[in-house]
Amino acid sequence: MSKKVTPYKDSELGKKQQVTQMFDNISETYDGLNRVISFGIDTTWRKKVVKMVRDHGAKSILDIATGTGDLAISFAEKTEATDITGLDISPGMLEIARQKITKKDLTDKINTVTGDSEALPFEDNSFDAISVAFGVRNFENLEKGLSEIYRVLKPGGLFVVLETSVPTASPFKQGYQLYTRHILPAIGRVFSKDRSAYAYLSESASVFPFGEDFNNILRKIGFINVNDRPQTFGVASIYSGSKK
Repeated sequence: MSKKVTPYKDSELGKKQQVTQMFDNISETYDGLNRVISFGIDTTWRKKVVKMVRDHGAKSILDIATGTGDLAISFAEKTEATDITGLDISPGMLEIARQKITKKDLTDKINTVTGDSEALPFEDNSFDAISVAFGVRNFENLEKGLSEIYRVLKPGGLFVVLETSVPTASPFKQGYQLYTRHILPAIGRVFSKDRSAYAYLSESASVFPFGEDFNNILRKIGFINVNDRPQTFGVASIYSGSKK
């Protein structure tokens, strides 16, 4: 990132601890509010991620920053994977995920782990595919987190990232700026008990490297076959890469 953005500007905690606190605070309203904020389009983006992982033929999948478990559940329902792990730093988000996984009777396929993306509790070369949906911009040390992902990904494995990006063409660029700077934080203030959370999510998205800038970071870590696919006029992007 070009500058460090944290959820709580007056907090003495590090970004990692602040992000954990933030997601614990908004976990109960996250799913519904996320659908409202994205107009439901995020579900279409996630389906594309699932298809990429399914087409890769992955049997073991790690979903980092799994949150309330939507992507992990989709992997269990829509792919041939038999071993899916959803990891998140927020116990509050994972509690919601476990409830959803149990309700769908998927506990035999999905395991949830409270953990840090920058110190993954897995052996080298453990997973056929690894995904992160709207989570990499919350890493305190981006390159350290990506290096850990590279370490636990199997050779030939697929890494997929779904993350916000910034439209570069008019009028989408101007519309995006208006929405993220003013409308999104206002929605968050009205519907979330954590007034800072959605302002942070908006600001962090605006400064996170996207497109070729993020591709180059992936290449620096060692990923090959790196590619990005802008979604919905560029408001999000799907990145992919593999391990040598």
